[in-house]
Formats: sequence, structure tokens, C-alpha cells
Amino acid sequence: MQDAIIIGGGAAGLSAALQLGRSRRTVTVVDAGKPRNAPSPAAHGFLTRDGVAPHELTRLGRADLELYDVRVIDGTVVSAEKMDGVFHVALADGTSIEAPRLLVTTGVVDELPAIPGLAERWGHDLVHCPYCHGWEIRDHAIGVIGSSSMAVHQALLFRQWSPNITLFLNSAPEPAATERRQLAARGVRLVEGAVARIHSTDGAVSGVELADGSLHRVDALTAQSRVVARASFLTTLGLAPVPGEFGELLQVDGNGLTAIPGVWAAGNVADMRATVLAAAYAGAMAGVAINMDMIAAELAADVAAFDAAEPLVATG
Repeated sequence: MQDAIIIGGGAAGLSAALQLGRSRRTVTVVDAGKPRNAPSPAAHGFLTRDGVAPHELTRLGRADLELYDVRVIDGTVVSAEKMDGVFHVALADGTSIEAPRLLVTTGVVDELPAIPGLAERWGHDLVHCPYCHGWEIRDHAIGVIGSSSMAVHQALLFRQWSPNITLFLNSAPEPAATERRQLAARGVRLVEGAVARIHSTDGAVSGVELADGSLHRVDALTAQSRVVARASFLTTLGLAPVPGEFGELLQVDGNGLTAIPGVWAAGNVADMRATVLAAAYAGAMAGVAINMDMIAAELAADVAAFDAAEPLVATG
């Protein structure tokens, strides 16, 4: 019996484990080894770790936990059930783990527009976040593949990193007159029509081909993905991601607590905007919240036991 089980061993999960381990809690982290940023050669914007490879960040995080009563196991969770106040977490290898509290930090899966040649560039010269990878493609010819109402916002945002931006409208809504003026004022080219395929040369993006056969040169891309929380194993608890404008995520309160008592969530699984640094912070705060919840339960039990054992004092 552990104090807590953390499902997901990325920045959020390992940060939570560190807080709980330092709080003298016993923790098991289950990691399937499929982080969202695995295709990327480096993670950025993480103070003291800017440019670190994702797998190296995970290795360093695991090493930090060795001092504490935290074990990290490689495995995939297939289901979770709650019986008599205890969560029973089943793994794909047939083993199970038990704990009264559960933290989900499994991240999301990015569903990209179904354009031939696009997915192959994900995490390389197809980026989703300018704060994470904008510096690496600064001053490049950047193509924005429109797929949602965020297309204009995305093009204007990436304009900070390069003066050479082309918005391929593709399946995005037609820009309003005000948006067209904004794009023109910032020198963003607007190309209408559906995108047929992405061209690559020598392992790098080289062009965007439209359905009419025209080819436009670019050397970097950005596209709005639809995110889906990795949380199918929670259906046995009656907990499911909630559909939103840009995907399906778990809903949590300010401390990361879900609608199921005893289950918290942190990182991209609950916040699509979370960078690696933000996910680490959310995980740390969830770890603190879980520890405080345990302290409250232990205090209540100790007070009840104390009151039951205390001799009655005569009055009157």
C-alpha cells in the first residue's frame, strides 16, 4: 500500500513525486514512456535546463527521486477502480498497485490535420508553441496551417519571431475584415485554399502545396493540433475528459482535484497551454495539495482516536 500513485512520469509527475517524497510519503510513479515532447530534440524555456533533451530531463528528474521513498516503474496503466476508499490500479503486465490517492499526469495526444507529409515533421520543423520553439525558427519562412478559429491569432503570434509569415487558410474560418487588416498591417501573407500536402527536401520542410497545384516555399511550419487527454483508463472510475474547442481534457479545480475525490490531475492532461516548466509547477502544486489532504485525514483520525481514549472528566 502506497500513500499515492502517480500515473505519468514526465515533468508534472516527477515534480509531484519529488514534493511527496520530501514530505515523507511513499509514492509509486508509473511511466509508459510516451511523453508528448518525445519527437522534439530539445525542451526550451525551463530555467537552468534550456535546450535539454526530453529524455535527459526525465533521467535527471528520476535521479532526483532516488533519495526519497519513491519508486518509478515502467509500465502502462489499463484501468483504475476504487474499493473501500482505496484505488486499485491495474497495469498491462497483470500487476496492480494500491493507494488511497491518485495523480494523473499522462499528458495528451496531438491529433494533427490530416495533410500528407505534415505529421512526419512534428517536433522538428513543425512546431506548436512559439515560446517553446520560436527562437529556433526565428527569421525563417514560417507557414501557418489554418485549421481552427485560432489561425489568425497563431499567425500574428509567430510574427514576433519572423517577418516572413504565410497563413495558409486551409480549413480555418474566413478571417473577418478586422483580422484581414491586422494581417496586412503586420505583413502576414494570406493564402486561401485547401492544403494538399507538405513537401520536404533532405529531411526538412521545403514547401506547402495547395489543392490547385500551386507550391509555396517555407522552411518551418506551425499547425493547431487537437489535443486528447491520455485518460481512457479512468473510465472505470466514471471520469472522462471534457470536450472543448481544442480537444478533450480532464477538468480540475485550482489544486488539480478532479470530480472524483482522491483523484488529482496536472500538466497537459488538464491544461493544453502548459509548457514543460508550467507542467512541472502544476505537478509540484498537486503534490503539495495531496500531502495537505493526507495531513487533514490523519489529523481527523488522530483527534478521533485521542478523544475516544481520553478519560471522561466529571463535571458539576
